[in-house]
Amino acid sequence: MDSRICDMLGIEFPLVAFTHCRDVVVEVSKAGGFGVLGAASMSPEQLEVELSWIDEHIDGMPYGVDLIVPNKFVGKGETPSPEELLAMLPPEHRKFADGILAANGIEPGAPDQAFLRQRISLSKNLALEGAKAHMDVAFSHPIKLIANALGVPPREMLARGRADGVAVAALVGAKSHAINQVQAGVDILVVAGGEAGGHCGGVSTMVLVPEIHEAIQAVGDTPILAAGGIVTGRQMAACMAMGASGVWTGSVWLTTTEAETAPVVKEKMLAASSSDTVRSRSRTGKHSRQLRSPWTDAWEQEGAPDPLAMPLQGMISEPALDKIHKLSEGGHKGAQDLATYWVGQGVGLMNASQSVRNVVYGFKEDFANAYERLSKAIGA
Repeated sequence: MDSRICDMLGIEFPLVAFTHCRDVVVEVSKAGGFGVLGAASMSPEQLEVELSWIDEHIDGMPYGVDLIVPNKFVGKGETPSPEELLAMLPPEHRKFADGILAANGIEPGAPDQAFLRQRISLSKNLALEGAKAHMDVAFSHPIKLIANALGVPPREMLARGRADGVAVAALVGAKSHAINQVQAGVDILVVAGGEAGGHCGGVSTMVLVPEIHEAIQAVGDTPILAAGGIVTGRQMAACMAMGASGVWTGSVWLTTTEAETAPVVKEKMLAASSSDTVRSRSRTGKHSRQLRSPWTDAWEQEGAPDPLAMPLQGMISEPALDKIHKLSEGGHKGAQDLATYWVGQGVGLMNASQSVRNVVYGFKEDFANAYERLSKAIGA
């Protein structure tokens, strides 16, 4: 396709797939798209293992890595110990999370200490030093793109990207943020509307893409990947008609046969409608969209404690959600009801589990059909 994204990344179809699953990365790239591995929750050692596996299986096709280095979080510029971080957790938040578990037949108990230590350790990934460790690993592999969420990429990321010929992308959810990113020198803007799964803003993709495309022209015509609720080729065509050069997708891969998604959650997603998601701060401390469940409902009800800043809220929610995940896989009904995961509003169009390659081919066919309909509409 004639797309700036295709030219920059060396791909045939400007469909970028964000995923935490290395199998999905490989299959998307081998089908003509571009897989991006989400590495924020990995240790540098684990990232090395994952990227080495990808290199061995991707047949030389291009791929990328996504990190989270937010501009704002608790402890930024400091080095709090695990004990100091734990001391910042208000008892009322722990008690509230325990109450949700108990109300659904789960004995709260003490958090899994190994899991909690791991979560505290991974909170270091948000800081620049942690990001540098990830970048050292990522840039030692033949990546073609590195993306940063929740802020302007660190100067080190931009400099290393330029030096190694690796495109640097940044996720944005507001016009002012996009202008800041272009001025900082990013190569690709991932413009994510509020329909997106995971961290997202409050403006819809349909409004945000053309607004940002128009706004950045005065400072630099940086190519845009549209994101947020995009799970079909016709949506991709619509976004490209609004100024995007391709799309960044995440949710659509969660119900594929190769995905790492827990079977219980996958079944809930396949049965969900577009209204069965909620945008909430209750999981990470920043707004993120996830599958609605009694867990998310409890945090949104009147009288619930206000979610903590990142990364503290995750230290409340993740141990509980880990317990929910393990019990749900064992058949615990209350845990299965509580089970949730990040997913966008496009979940209402995700009604059957398919292979990754079939999803890519479906995007291509649906995009071509949409293009043909538009051509007929103008008599072309």
